[in-house]
Parts: sequence; structure tokens; C-alpha cells
Amino acid sequence: QVQLVESGGGLVQAGGSLRLSCAASGRTFSSNAMGWFRQAPGKEREFVAAISWRYGRTYYADSVNGRFTISRDNAKNTVYLQMNSLKPEDTAVYYCAAARGAQPMVAIYEYTYWGQGTQVTVSS
Repeated sequence: QVQLVESGGGLVQAGGSLRLSCAASGRTFSSNAMGWFRQAPGKEREFVAAISWRYGRTYYADSVNGRFTISRDNAKNTVYLQMNSLKPEDTAVYYCAAARGAQPMVAIYEYTYWGQGTQVTVSS
């Protein structure tokens, strides 16, 4: 059974940092791009960041570019999202996902496996 399990969420003050982790089990995703998405209450799920499988090519949403960093450890089958300079508008449930292919993608339909999500709350 394939599972993606996120961890590292929590409550933080504006300007603070959090590091999310996503551990995969059941199969290896070393040949798949991985991504992070988020969904705030009453809003649609949106793309945050993605990373390719081979050269670690990354892509970010404009809203987080320069503040968030996505990385991966293929040996551990784990992807990370380092979030710095957090803002109240970053409050959401954060999901990791595995893409169909090797290149980082923005569209939700490009991702086939999803975790259950971890809550990130940024207080002002």
C-alpha cells in the first residue's frame, strides 16, 4: 500500500519558520517529481512547490518564492518543505504529492498519490 505521510506542521508566529517532511512508503518515488500543495479554509487547493526527481530542479508559486525551499532525499524516500518568513496567509493544510512523471508540475491532475495533510497555522 502506497502512503505519503506529512509531518512538521503546527502553530507559529508570523516571521517564524517550519519544516515539513513527507515520508513515502510502499514504493519508491525516486523517479517521480514531488510537490507540495496547500488548501486554506473555503479556498481551492493550490500549488506551492515541486521538485524533479533527477537533478532536483525546483519550481515555486510566486507567493512563496524566496521564502520556501523544497528538497528531497531519494535515499530516504522523503521530501521536505522549509518555510521561512511565514505569514498569516500561509495558514492552510499542506499536502505532499507524487507526480505522474519526472518533471515538476503545477497542475493538481498531474499528481497521482497524495498524503493526508498537515495543518500549518501562522498567527499575526
